[in-house]
Amino acid sequence: MKRQFDDVLLGSIELFCLAAELSSFTAAAASAGVTPAAVSRSVARLEERLGVRLFVRTTRQIRLTDSGRAYFEQCRQALSQLSEAERQITGAQVQPAGPLRISAPTPYAHYRLLPLLAEFRRRYPGVTIDIHVSNGNIDFADEGYDLAIRGRAPADSNLVARKLEDAELVLVAAPAYLKRAGTPQSLDELGRHECIQFDLPSTGKRIPWPFMRDGRQIDVVTHGGLCCSEDVLGVVTLARAGAGLVQTYRFIVEQDLASGALVELLPQHGGASRPFLLLYPHARHLSLRVRTLVDFLVGNK
Repeated sequence: MKRQFDDVLLGSIELFCLAAELSSFTAAAASAGVTPAAVSRSVARLEERLGVRLFVRTTRQIRLTDSGRAYFEQCRQALSQLSEAERQITGAQVQPAGPLRISAPTPYAHYRLLPLLAEFRRRYPGVTIDIHVSNGNIDFADEGYDLAIRGRAPADSNLVARKLEDAELVLVAAPAYLKRAGTPQSLDELGRHECIQFDLPSTGKRIPWPFMRDGRQIDVVTHGGLCCSEDVLGVVTLARAGAGLVQTYRFIVEQDLASGALVELLPQHGGASRPFLLLYPHARHLSLRVRTLVDFLVGNK
């Protein structure tokens, strides 16, 4: 078989991936133990071979072009597969090891993911995990994430989606609010109550509240003078303080309901849910550490 990649080219690809991950030639050089000029020459060598620009360079920063982003994603997977093959053949990795990056929204991170990751690290101490807790969208290729947890199926066909759970929603309020404003007995009465709102980070729009009626799920538009954005846990804090009604995931308020700090409302219309999905890029061969975490999270759903 004719050689397509010599040692210099493979080294250039590794330096290119480092620069892409760190968004800096200088940081990549420090990480690899070479000079920034060596990283710059490696990237220029690749750009000449491919006939495209891989980075847009300014005096302050570098960023991947669209072609560079696509090339980085493929190269990153290829290098990961090479490393994985070497570890498996040499028997060096009986247990999964290496870095992982995962992004998860605030409520799922605090009440589901982080407690599980503590157990995962006890089982697989060789895996180091960088956890991004945010409700905003992430770019797998551009930001170097291995996994993400989100509440909606991806529009990107290059992503695999595995359902973790259908999380039940519940309508709650503090006893102090109900004593002051009364307890709603029907969905129609929500219009006269202070309903705490949340703006979706992806759209800036307020989320309607889903309920069950006659065996089907319906969306009810509610109104109120208090609204949170970014961190959905803020609406629960407001509800605990007696600010109004809120619909949230049952797993967030289970202890509040058990202690009486919050009261469940309209249980006859309960049972609506929203999914949480585990997302990761399509790859013929997932690294052992990613595959192990995927199996662990799906197995604990």
